[in-house]
Amino acid sequence: MRYPSIVHHGAVTGVTGSCHQLQMDAEHSLLIDCGLFQGAETSPEGRAGAGKLAIDFSLDGIKALVSTHVHIDHVGRIPYLLAAGFKGPILCSEPSAKLLPIVLEDAFKLGFSRDQKQVERYLKLIDQRIVALPYKQWFSLIDTPQHKARIRLQRAGHILGSAYVEVDVHYPDTGEKKRIVFSGDLGAPHAPILSAPKAPYKADILVIESTYGDRLHEDRRSRRARLEKVLEHALSNQGTVMIPAFSIGRTQELLYELEDIIHRRALKESGKVQSGTSETISSKAKALDWTNLPIILDSPLASRFTAVYRELEHFWDAEARARLVKGRNPLAFSNLLTVDSHQAHLAMVSRLAQTAQPAIVIAGNGMCSSGRIVNYLKAMLGDERHDVLFVGYQAEGTPGRQIHRFGPRSGYVEFDGQRYDIRAQVHTIGGYSAHADQAGLIKFITGMRKWPHEVRVVHGDESAKRELAQFLQGHCERNGHRMKVIIP
Repeated sequence: MRYPSIVHHGAVTGVTGSCHQLQMDAEHSLLIDCGLFQGAETSPEGRAGAGKLAIDFSLDGIKALVSTHVHIDHVGRIPYLLAAGFKGPILCSEPSAKLLPIVLEDAFKLGFSRDQKQVERYLKLIDQRIVALPYKQWFSLIDTPQHKARIRLQRAGHILGSAYVEVDVHYPDTGEKKRIVFSGDLGAPHAPILSAPKAPYKADILVIESTYGDRLHEDRRSRRARLEKVLEHALSNQGTVMIPAFSIGRTQELLYELEDIIHRRALKESGKVQSGTSETISSKAKALDWTNLPIILDSPLASRFTAVYRELEHFWDAEARARLVKGRNPLAFSNLLTVDSHQAHLAMVSRLAQTAQPAIVIAGNGMCSSGRIVNYLKAMLGDERHDVLFVGYQAEGTPGRQIHRFGPRSGYVEFDGQRYDIRAQVHTIGGYSAHADQAGLIKFITGMRKWPHEVRVVHGDESAKRELAQFLQGHCERNGHRMKVIIP
């Protein structure tokens, strides 16, 4: 076998279950991510052939696990990896080192045990395994006369702590050197809070995600205007806007944007808006009390993550830090209400379903397959006063995909074997995805000083992977560059 070589254990026939093994030589390999499969990709007939949580590959020779970021589809099988006997370190960025124990505690409670003593023993083990790496600094993995390998993490702009991974391998006997880059999940440009990713200097082999490889996002200004318009419409109906969102990343971006909308509305209503920046406000919108509009974060996990985001503000981008300097609190503003206990959650669902108080609810999970958002949907989907707003990808086979697909046609969705008619309005703002679109992915590749000679396209639906691969191949041909584009 020729080294280095790559084996994909997940995210090759879908967008979840990311897990890639870089075989550096016959005795040493590196694991990049170890995530859960979700949606149809978990069913027996699922295209990913999942439905299995057990680790079905040999752990022999795996020197370390590198976590690109802490979303569950990238780290959710770590408890099973440890149970299978993995003894190596878990390498991640410094912010991810703060967030990962929270995610893995939740995964352990869901998949293994809620016994507090077992949870504490498990978290102690996790703490012993995590090695936090600063961005931009090389870390040596192997240093022998026959083989040298090192890795470096760079900001990926997807969520706090997200990274793409550069791996340098050197074989002194032959003098061969290779750089392999794993993109992880790349963020969209101009996303709130985090800086956009910058392309690496070079790559010989690139493994790149393709979640939105077949489409372009709205620009940030347009999507924020659309968000405001959806809120205006929904709130003028005296209803609740239900936003399914994952606990980390999307939730914090939404809070940041909502704080800004409320801040600008307050300036307009007070007459302090700068000349030339005023916008037309409908009479209904003017009647809304934006300064007292409740933004309800109903997710204990999301609340914990948001607290860590605030703690790690030095990793924010310049715009977000400037707001802090001005005395604003983008993730802890006065309109923000958090719901912690299950009893308080049920009371909030009942209150919003039965009263005519406008409100915005952000709850997990982002694909409506579990979590507190399900109770809100059960209670309110059948009432046309309410609205569902999707701001992220909905995997095939999830309730979110059903609502997204059938809601505009007055369809229905099933929860726990029961049918719920969809009378609430359904909206989608794709620009709030934390993933780069086709243009962002192409820019990541072509922005390198030395383009890769091999690109492996993963982490996308078939159409997204195919379109990205075709576009990239055509771009290379037009620029006279030879590149092998592979869909594993």
